[in-house]
Amino acid sequence: MLEMNRDAAAEFDALTRRGREFLGTEYAIMGGAMSWVSERHLVSAISNAGGFGVLACGAMPPELLEKEIDATKALTSKPFGVNLITMHPQLDDLIAVCVRQKVSHVVFAGGIPSAANIKAAKEGGAKVICFAPALVLAKRLVKSGADALVIEGSEAGGHIGPVSLTVLAQEILPHIREVPVFVAGGLGRGEAILGYLEMGAAGAQLGTLFAASKESIAHENFKKAFIRAAARDALPSVQLDERFPVIPVRGLMNEGTKRFMRHQAEVVQKFQAGELDKTAAQLEIEHFWAGALRRAVIDGDIENGSVMAGQSVGMVTEILPVAEILAALKAQAIAALAARAARS
Repeated sequence: MLEMNRDAAAEFDALTRRGREFLGTEYAIMGGAMSWVSERHLVSAISNAGGFGVLACGAMPPELLEKEIDATKALTSKPFGVNLITMHPQLDDLIAVCVRQKVSHVVFAGGIPSAANIKAAKEGGAKVICFAPALVLAKRLVKSGADALVIEGSEAGGHIGPVSLTVLAQEILPHIREVPVFVAGGLGRGEAILGYLEMGAAGAQLGTLFAASKESIAHENFKKAFIRAAARDALPSVQLDERFPVIPVRGLMNEGTKRFMRHQAEVVQKFQAGELDKTAAQLEIEHFWAGALRRAVIDGDIENGSVMAGQSVGMVTEILPVAEILAALKAQAIAALAARAARS
């Protein structure tokens, strides 16, 4: 049995080698970039435990990002990345901050970065990671110079696309071999990660498990909501009227999500009555959730705030240190490999 476990561990190491070497880490596991959650403490904890922490820049101005990178460097000497939103009005300046700070990996999210954005980060010495929501875009990003890709399924928390990881993996993994591809969305067990590694993935990205970790600065109310929740409780936001698009966001249903439905109905009525034009009505709908994530994560208002969570929230049963989460994921994958060897 001991020999079988050693063989399984060696096999798992081989499956994760490409991802580990690309990230420069012990585990081929990235932390998802979550606004208000993926800050210096959680990012450094993930990196110090052997994973790859990723700072969420979000709406930060360049000066604040620079301070957050400095603060993270003070807490870890291990590699970590910075997630930049492509729609940020100061994206060029943010890239310049990452280059100046010698950030090893820049992750572009929230849209498809331009070839110029990718080139600027790469020429500055950073490896570039991009999100690919479809095979055609994955191929385009590789041609544009992306060093690695993340494919994130709709099971993920926060802003989501329409396709599950199960389908994305089948669509993309067999066809993209030039660069490492990391899978994300709904991942909470090592056996699941193993399955994608065997399909050709280089590693995985997880958010929900880390958001509820001991080192996460999220309010205790936020973490306890995760522990109480089942997978079916993490639902995408609902669009009431196709004339007023709502970007789908997956989170735990609460009083805020119910009020959002009522708010949309009221705004649509005002539009139909001629009290609001289309642009003003769209803005009223979009502004409803302004500050809601901070209210939930930092203030602990889990009834009125936005409690973003992936469907893996049903696998969060206790608040654990990051190191234990990473070790458990690896142990689960190795145990699955050993069990398979025992059956053969």
